Amino acid sequence: MKLLRNILSGMLLLMIMHACNPGIDPITKVEPGTDATAPIITVNYPTEGTEIKLPQIVASITIDFEVTDDIEIKEVSVALDGQEIAAYTEFLDYRRFLVDDLIYDEVMDGNHVLTVTAVDMESKSTTVTVNFAKVLPYVPLYEDELLYMPFDGDYMDMITFEYATEVGMPEFATDSKVGTGAYAGASDSYLTFPTENFQNDEFTAVFWLKINAVPDRAGILVMGPEDEANPDAQNNRLSGFRFFRENASGMQRFKLNAGNGTAESWFDGAAAADVDPTVAGWTHFAFTIAPTECKVYINGQIAKEGAFTGIDWTGCDVLSIMSGAPRFTGWSHYSDLSYMDELRIFGRALTQAEIQDIILTESGMTGGYLPKYDGEIFYMPFEDSYLEKVSNTEATVVGTPGYDTGKVGKAYAGAVDSYLTFPTDDLKADEFSAVFWTKINPDPDRAGILTMGPEDTGNANYPDVQNNRTSGFRFFREGSATAQIFKLNAGNGTADTWFDGGATATLGPSATDWVHMAFTISGTECVVYFDGEVVKQGTFDGIDWTGCDILTIMSGVPRFTEWSHFSDASLMDELRLFDKALTQAEIQAIIAAEK
Repeated sequence: MKLLRNILSGMLLLMIMHACNPGIDPITKVEPGTDATAPIITVNYPTEGTEIKLPQIVASITIDFEVTDDIEIKEVSVALDGQEIAAYTEFLDYRRFLVDDLIYDEVMDGNHVLTVTAVDMESKSTTVTVNFAKVLPYVPLYEDELLYMPFDGDYMDMITFEYATEVGMPEFATDSKVGTGAYAGASDSYLTFPTENFQNDEFTAVFWLKINAVPDRAGILVMGPEDEANPDAQNNRLSGFRFFRENASGMQRFKLNAGNGTAESWFDGAAAADVDPTVAGWTHFAFTIAPTECKVYINGQIAKEGAFTGIDWTGCDVLSIMSGAPRFTGWSHYSDLSYMDELRIFGRALTQAEIQDIILTESGMTGGYLPKYDGEIFYMPFEDSYLEKVSNTEATVVGTPGYDTGKVGKAYAGAVDSYLTFPTDDLKADEFSAVFWTKINPDPDRAGILTMGPEDTGNANYPDVQNNRTSGFRFFREGSATAQIFKLNAGNGTADTWFDGGATATLGPSATDWVHMAFTISGTECVVYFDGEVVKQGTFDGIDWTGCDILTIMSGVPRFTEWSHFSDASLMDELRLFDKALTQAEIQAIIAAEK
């Protein structure tokens, strides 16, 4: 026993000597520094404007917030509508305090104010308030709507009030198409739902995406069977569906695959289903599955459609949202890091008109116009008004233009000293196209048709005579009662270039009915078309828009008047402008659709 005591004493002495050795991990006092700033508070939920839509008269809310301080937090309090519901004075980490599970279960219908106050050791305080509301439960807006997820701070289906199962750590984005939030994808993260309610003969999904092209392929919505033969790389495509994206030479191509129980069908629109991920903004996607066909829509337009013999749901017990996992991973279609908003699922195949109505409603454009073509930024049909449909803006009317029978419905009818003007803020892109129909009146024998040019302040007869052609464009006609030649002039900022097709770009007005006109401007060339055929094409090194603040329709006035290209007395119909240089095939498709 004595020996044991001696051994223990020796060990203790060694420990003391080791601890006192100044060369081995000494404990040094660190001054805390100056307490320079007040605490910082971040409220993660509810966020400003959150609407809680639960069927209960009295509902619960889980409050999530974080407090940080440069030196030390002294106390934190939480109040709802002025009444304190929680207080904290002890902190394991004296500079950072995180609460993600504060439940308050007495939230009544109406507006509410959440207040979080934090005080540091020098009594500097910060208070953050968040306004939110408990409102009446969501009532489905559309027939056969089975699921609606707005992603406004939670992953609840607003129709069944069921929460999705979270896999990994998906997040929320404050950048949303509608409401206060959107789903924000994260690596190895996605949502799942049981599928019993979705297994109908017809199916539709609609949603918005803000695309993150990293990773360059991902699953978006998948409802497929288990692939027991390949548990680590599942890819059984004989039933259910898979909607996904993958890289296509820098674009992101969106595809649908569906199984009828014995075989699969692909709905791959190739280039028509490509979206440029470098272009910021929200893109709307939809796909429909019916017993006879499937369709894929991008921004309300059909990207791909094809015959189908009907969906089979055998083994499709999991709906994955924003990933191919777990049922579609054989080709590495894992989690999508994009943003998703306003996901809706229907028990029927919606029509194109219904999909477009949803897009317009969620874009705040109820009753408005949904661009029909890629890159369409301006559309004026002249149906008893001079309203531009994309922006819902009326043109400024000069003089007394009128209306006449058009190519489609009614048309603009030119008159002496009459034309329209329109602001150009949203029209000045690096590429530009204009398409329209015209029925020529050769009297007067020259006229401006579309003009978007700068003021000519250097002209000796300014402002009555203007002809500055170093920027913008001028599309016009001139000639005689029997031969009208159409010309385009464009400026690159220092000089102008002419696109004059001569006899090829000449029409005999007395022998023509409606003629389709188009011109395109890119960074390398300009092209002029009659009825979808090239009448003039030439090199061009890019448009400059300096000073081009007015678009004039059916006149050269006020910016292109020196050569008497005044008002056009012809008819014009279906005027569309684009922020891209249309291809010949795209122009011909527009002509075919409007004939």
